[in-house]
Amino acid sequence: MAFVKSKREDGVVAVEFGLILPLFLLIFFGIVEFSIALYNKAVITNASREAARAGIALKKPKLTDAEIINVANNYCQGKLITFGKASNCNVSPPTGWGGSFDTPLTVTVSYSYSGLALGAIFNPLTGPLNLTATTVMHNE
Repeated sequence: MAFVKSKREDGVVAVEFGLILPLFLLIFFGIVEFSIALYNKAVITNASREAARAGIALKKPKLTDAEIINVANNYCQGKLITFGKASNCNVSPPTGWGGSFDTPLTVTVSYSYSGLALGAIFNPLTGPLNLTATTVMHNE
């Protein structure tokens, strides 16, 4: 027995597709946006770690706070996904730089992620997503 498809069933398929497609696209772009935000969070975490490591390294003279900030900014500029916008990675002045042995050095890096497609839609309502990473290391 053969199955015969009628014209009415073609219309049902088109309606179902029209209902499911926006939901599918919302989920897909949500996954992409969330993945990029997590990647950028990992980048600023690594930037704060690199800057803290450069600041505590055993060498004479120790890096100044401006040089520590430059280490973090250079790391962010090369690795953040910004979709063609300038990198707006902010590094707060490190606390404890140039300290004696075993004193803590704290470096905090923050980044305001505005998103790609969904971010442009939700930013007027919620504002950009603020990501922050802090690293504390002891001076050598």
